[in-house]
Amino acid sequence: MTRTVTGDDLAGALDALRTQVPLVHSLTNIVSANFLTNVVLAAGASNAHIDNVHEAAGFARIAGGVLVNLGTPDDGTAAAFMLAAEAAHDAGTPWVLDPVGVGGLPWRSGLALDLLKHRPTAIRGNASEIIALAGLGGDTRGVDSADDSAAAVPAALALLDHADAVSASGPVDHLVGRDSDGTVIGVRIAGGSDMLPRVTSTGCSLGGLVAAYLAVSPTPLIGLAAAHAHVAVASEIAEATSSGPGSFAVAYLDALHSVDPSTLADRARLETLELSGVGGTR
Repeated sequence: MTRTVTGDDLAGALDALRTQVPLVHSLTNIVSANFLTNVVLAAGASNAHIDNVHEAAGFARIAGGVLVNLGTPDDGTAAAFMLAAEAAHDAGTPWVLDPVGVGGLPWRSGLALDLLKHRPTAIRGNASEIIALAGLGGDTRGVDSADDSAAAVPAALALLDHADAVSASGPVDHLVGRDSDGTVIGVRIAGGSDMLPRVTSTGCSLGGLVAAYLAVSPTPLIGLAAAHAHVAVASEIAEATSSGPGSFAVAYLDALHSVDPSTLADRARLETLELSGVGGTR
């Protein structure tokens, strides 16, 4: 039987998140910092936004998880990214690379490739970013995706040479990673609200949530899947009680807080992603 991530895995991850309250060290963009912090807090973890070269490395060593988001880099934050990624890797702190805009912007694309040298625990991006980061081309439209997430699966598999788990977001999220014994497995997570793209930073804040879950989950793939599923379930709950983007943003934070382990396990739409015959399996 093909192994995959189960609802019980998701429930266990959320229970661990609420029990351990991991501290996320986020180096994220100026657009998302506030909303990301609220998302992480609402879900049950904690966040500190530290992106200066004097403190980034030291804090990455003591945090539960680290997020490096390439949304609005400059020379100073780029240097802090490298210091935090190197320190996290050396200290065994799980860290997430969110390659925002990679592929369409050469300087940040080079920065992302340099960050891969410090082996992120997880990479999460939209389909175009994942394809571009893997060097397979792709049509990146700013921070939006012009590719379907299913088309990014071969690229995600290729990126497992540099990371332990990779996700490509879309109407259906596609995730790949390694089981506890090193076997490469995949999962699809359907659902979520069409309102998510209408509120800024919902994607970037997912990166922070991934970092939080990585700190408490038995495998990176389970942590990555739990974060994606938490967002999908909470956004569906929020959409049912909102009338537009503004009320949705507030309801979304409330729903992230109210979702409990049993609700996450029951409502998450998980499917096994068959990888046999897909380029890049090994």
